[in-house]
Amino acid sequence: MILLGAISAKRIWFRMTQNNILRRKSRKVKVGKLFIGGDSQIPIQSMTTTDTTDAKATVEQIHELEEIGCDIIRVSAPTMDAAKALKEIKENISIPLVVDIHFDYRIALEAVKYVDKVRINPGNIGNPDKVQQVVKACKDYGVPMRVGVNLGSLERDLYEKYGYAPEAMVESAMRHVKILEDLDFYDTIVSLKASDVPRMVKAYRLFAEKTDYPLHLGVTEAGSKIPGAIKSSMGMGMLLSEGIGDTIRVSLSEDPKEEVKVGKLILRSLGLRNDGVQVTSCPTCARTHIDVIKIVEELENETEKIKKPIHVAVMGCAVNGPGESRKADLGIVGAPGNHLLYKNGQIVKRINDNEIKEILLKEINEMAGEN
Repeated sequence: MILLGAISAKRIWFRMTQNNILRRKSRKVKVGKLFIGGDSQIPIQSMTTTDTTDAKATVEQIHELEEIGCDIIRVSAPTMDAAKALKEIKENISIPLVVDIHFDYRIALEAVKYVDKVRINPGNIGNPDKVQQVVKACKDYGVPMRVGVNLGSLERDLYEKYGYAPEAMVESAMRHVKILEDLDFYDTIVSLKASDVPRMVKAYRLFAEKTDYPLHLGVTEAGSKIPGAIKSSMGMGMLLSEGIGDTIRVSLSEDPKEEVKVGKLILRSLGLRNDGVQVTSCPTCARTHIDVIKIVEELENETEKIKKPIHVAVMGCAVNGPGESRKADLGIVGAPGNHLLYKNGQIVKRINDNEIKEILLKEINEMAGEN
């Protein structure tokens, strides 16, 4: 079986998007009510940290993540009881549900009845008969698979051949994809994750040249909040700016809500997503007439659930403040005495320190249609 994406890859793999980023031409795969790949919006994914057998707690966490912008949620099912709990979880959420399965094909056969996608590596499921049973179940239920390759869990022969090189991940992914193709299964999404940014980036670039399968981007085991956000932004940002990547997950040793927030910021920074409140703010200096740091923190915390795209500028002085505020939907510019409030590029009033937060939130909520 010939890989579809292998044909004339360099001639077909780029298309222009509205934000002038040339996106790789990947096939579309349906995951629940969403599509991954093609010209679809790039969904943000995260993963629950609850015990999956505690369906109530898992559903509550999923709702919290959905509220702040998570598009697809993944849960781990290490046991048969966890797989059976997926039924109740799926019945009580509205975003696509992905299950993470390793080693036991029987868990996969149970889980596939309730989910929208299975994350699996066919090579670690067992003999061909077990793999065939899982593939048949996915076909019967219309469930796609993600082949997830991680640099830290390479097959022994590939490690001996390449060491921890990007080429090892690419060959591993091609090997797993070939197993599925030989069973006439093509509803596949692929990830090639590493905690090392240069290796991760090179692996995705190499694989993107070989096939048209949609790609799930991520820097795995990226670390705690700030280091992990930086590594994820560098790795995924480079690839996304080159048009590579159809869905993302930021992996942090942190509350998964932070993963979603960072994911949204990565996509917004490249113009690949514009939903929610986006704040432009100055770094502050001796010229600042307002407490920029406090205002920005309060605004971001209190507007994180707003979906409508609203651009807010919080600027400390008149050097760059007026220009940034005129570009924004709403802006505040610090000035001696009373401060300048901008709306739709125009000064609309002067306000004092005690009014800033209240007035900005009121205006934002009115723009969002929430008052």
